[in-house]
Amino acid sequence: MIYDRVALIGLGLIASSMAHAMRAHGLAGTIVGHARSAETREAARQIGFVDEVFATAAETVQGADLVVLCVPVGAMGQVAAEIGPHLKPGATVTDVGSVKQAVIAAVAPHLPAGVHFVPGHPIAGTEHSGPYSGFAGLFRNRWWLLTPLPGGDPAATAQLRALCEAIGANVDEMEAEHHDLVLAVTSHTPHLIAYTMVGVADDLARVTDSEVVQYSAAGFRDFTRIAASDPTMWRDVFLTNKDATLEILGRFTEELFALQRAIRTGDGEMLFDYFTRTRAIRRGIIEAGQDTAAPDFGRSKAGR
Repeated sequence: MIYDRVALIGLGLIASSMAHAMRAHGLAGTIVGHARSAETREAARQIGFVDEVFATAAETVQGADLVVLCVPVGAMGQVAAEIGPHLKPGATVTDVGSVKQAVIAAVAPHLPAGVHFVPGHPIAGTEHSGPYSGFAGLFRNRWWLLTPLPGGDPAATAQLRALCEAIGANVDEMEAEHHDLVLAVTSHTPHLIAYTMVGVADDLARVTDSEVVQYSAAGFRDFTRIAASDPTMWRDVFLTNKDATLEILGRFTEELFALQRAIRTGDGEMLFDYFTRTRAIRRGIIEAGQDTAAPDFGRSKAGR
């Protein structure tokens, strides 16, 4: 057991998966939770991945050794303000948001002295959300990034790291600013592009909805999977990681213009060389164990 009492604020995919994994490996003595929606709270009770469900975040964190904020990035500050006065001295607070600088700015001011804040981000998920979507294997061989604050307690970071590793994740640490730039490349901008491509298909009057559904090739199907992600979460991500996302979008636009020029001028050599370089990145992802070369793009439910 790594923590005696863990409080999960927000009971969707990540929180429920954490609870299932902690329960499966005996990593927490007691797991409690809170969700804003009464429907979600009732679902958590019925599923039973938490020992107790509370109606308020303030009640939930009392006596907790670890508090995990699993709410949209835009709600982090409000939740931190609510729980701050009720946190146990010596407790660790972490989060699972995919933006780190904005979360630190929103949360840190509300945490009292003696409480350790170790921001985190599990790079794991599916297009599904809600308490019923969680499963214990979600984090297996996925990266969990921690962005400890300068002057923070190394022991608190080490304990949280041990929990993440025990539920199957690979853990790395980096500065918050660098994290936000990396995720703008690997997650945020690709999501925005996916949303855009699906929107283009929806707006193209010469292609019917039935044709889009019936004749979707693998590439477009992948875009629709990504674009099915939680809209509240992604709205908050783009608004709070604005600078990094705009920087990468600018670079993407430059690359797109270069490809447009090559297609227009018939520069097959440029296209072949470009696609060869990008293919190598895909091979690197597979070799790193972050996906498989299977026809289902590595998203079968076998990993559950």
